[in-house]
Amino acid sequence: MREVDATIARRLESGVPLVGEVARYIISAGGKRLRPVLLLLTCGALGCASTQRFNLAAVVEFIHTATLLHDDVVDESTLRRGRATANEVFGNPASVLVGDFLYSRAFQMMVETDSMRVMQILADATNVIAEGEVLQLMNMHDAALDQAAYLRVIRSKTAKLFEASSRLAAVLAGAPAALEDACAEYGLSLGTAFQVIDDVLDYDGDAAEMGKNLGDDLREGKATLPLILAMQAATPGEATTIRNAIETGSTAELAGIVDIVRRCGALEGTRAAAAEQAQRAVDAARAFPPNEYTNSLLELAAQLLQRRS
Repeated sequence: MREVDATIARRLESGVPLVGEVARYIISAGGKRLRPVLLLLTCGALGCASTQRFNLAAVVEFIHTATLLHDDVVDESTLRRGRATANEVFGNPASVLVGDFLYSRAFQMMVETDSMRVMQILADATNVIAEGEVLQLMNMHDAALDQAAYLRVIRSKTAKLFEASSRLAAVLAGAPAALEDACAEYGLSLGTAFQVIDDVLDYDGDAAEMGKNLGDDLREGKATLPLILAMQAATPGEATTIRNAIETGSTAELAGIVDIVRRCGALEGTRAAAAEQAQRAVDAARAFPPNEYTNSLLELAAQLLQRRS
């Protein structure tokens, strides 16, 4: 990861000062770097020591960071990772355009692998992520969204880059098709579990630990799984309260809605859905060679279920 961070710092250089300033601002905020970690651990599990793993780990982090810059503009977010969002500090135009710079820099870097397969995986992933963003936009304020539609969005918007990260490692390692597919399944399931738990924390987390405002999903009119399950289990009156809040994006009843979500078992149901996805990741990882890196990937799937931020 030190090598990845060095690569990120080196490739953020631009002749336009504002580009580097905005990009460094959001990347220096830290974050979990899960996608680069996933790519490196999977390379380790498959015995791949190619130096391109550092380059591609930086690429997936650039693509992820670009989506964050654009997301915060679309969602009108003001807080991420415990400090003001880039759009809050630099304005919406700078955030969107620097997000575009990160996308294009990522594509410059992936060309250096001289692999059409690598480019195909990342181009397809970036396209699916964009479709997921649009799909989520279409679903805003839709209180009739069901669990299947919810999962479709998060698999496109969030889990796809996890899948690409682990698949890229398999490609670098020259793994056979069956093992590559197992790596991709691990990443997809891990990414899905990650996002499901993230949605739990919007109603069961600590704002200081999470570094974002609780209730942001509700304010944005997102019908996440805790709300979907709560509307199914709550009384008709309580379900109406949640439905109205989703449709209007109002957080006036946030405290009451959090109480409903916690009281009716929706959080437990959502955590169970995340556990199911984590188990799918564990099952996929059983195809990996037994070593310390594979053990770390198995631990990672288990630890995601315990995260509080």
